[in-house]
Amino acid sequence: MSLLGCTKSGFMLCVGLSIILLAINNMNQLDNSLNVEEEIKECGFYPGELCKALFEGKPAALVVGNICQEALPPSREQGAVILQSNCSTLISDLHFITKPLSQEEVEYPLAYIMTIHKQLDMFIKLISAIYTPHNVYCIHIDQKSSKTYSQAVQRLTSCFQNVFIASQQETVVYAGFSRLRADINCMEDLVLSDIPWKHVVNLCGQDFPIKTNREIVQYLKGKWNGRNLTPGVIQPPHMKYRTQVSYKEFVHMGKSYVYPTKEEKASPPHNITLYFGTAYYALTRNFVEFVLTDQRAKDLLEWSKDTYSPDEHYWVTLNRIKDFPGSTPDAGWEGNIRAVKWRDQEGTSHSGCSGHYVRDICVYGLGDLRWLIESPHLFANKFDPSLYSLVTDCLERHYRLRVLQGAEVPVEQSWYFQDEYSSKTYR
Repeated sequence: MSLLGCTKSGFMLCVGLSIILLAINNMNQLDNSLNVEEEIKECGFYPGELCKALFEGKPAALVVGNICQEALPPSREQGAVILQSNCSTLISDLHFITKPLSQEEVEYPLAYIMTIHKQLDMFIKLISAIYTPHNVYCIHIDQKSSKTYSQAVQRLTSCFQNVFIASQQETVVYAGFSRLRADINCMEDLVLSDIPWKHVVNLCGQDFPIKTNREIVQYLKGKWNGRNLTPGVIQPPHMKYRTQVSYKEFVHMGKSYVYPTKEEKASPPHNITLYFGTAYYALTRNFVEFVLTDQRAKDLLEWSKDTYSPDEHYWVTLNRIKDFPGSTPDAGWEGNIRAVKWRDQEGTSHSGCSGHYVRDICVYGLGDLRWLIESPHLFANKFDPSLYSLVTDCLERHYRLRVLQGAEVPVEQSWYFQDEYSSKTYR
């Protein structure tokens, strides 16, 4: 065969291969477009289906989660709205439930301590979710918070007789004594309340309830009736560094942290055995009143001022002393206070975090929704609507629907949420 013949043959072969590849590429694009269309439909671009698909954990919904989130209305900025609105408008627009939903809840009022410092939208979601007119709420605003943030929270709380700002506020440092002091400041205010609360529960600004108020009441007055719920164990060896040397708080120019010194600490007062556990609890009123006056509790508090994260040993330690009201000396980690996905528990207590980890705690993403609603815990941490707005929006609507389904009184229209993902009221 001549060189010209070979060249022509090669050219024809190239043309043939090009046509085949082009055809295959077009088929792939068609398949991909069909897959994308199917995924978007699964993700819920039609009324009433978006959150439902996500709660069901549909894989297609998770694959295009970011697309869905960007295509939906962003979380609204509430600060300016709150400062410019009157109370009746705020209560209605933010969907606060203004009447008790059952007699059982009225007969078992709760107290809440909420320590907050940022993310006003998340605070609004939290307070409007847990608010009932027969409970009482103490809000501790970090002194590092912006002026606008503090003003907005103060404006909102002024609309309710049973919600108030702590009379003494701290500059809270992560893992510092100031975090424990903030809770105690609220407790000193709450024991003066005329509302006969049974348990006090503490929350932070990135928490959200999983159980309804009635379910929380039933849980506390059932298994924990008259007892304190402080999950924890005797201080493990790997946690002793927290209390063996003195720690100090550093706050300057917007920066704050806790750092160790070379000064060794003496043993705890009164030969108290230290325990280690969660900083979050449900404490009886009798226990709180006792702790605020008992000399052993005062001495341990003073001793704890220069320890690392004292809120993780103070409450659980006092609750293991036999003669303290409602104490549980033999308790361990039991108690469903908060659902948390810890990084080091991935593969054991959970299958992973679909959001991202901050200080080894999962900030929940879309793929965590089903795990959350199936959790036996009362509350969950942590959420960030500035990053995962669809997570908090869907959970908020799911939670409110469950609350209103259990109501024993006529439900008012303003208690429902308007579904931003359709033109219908979410009910």
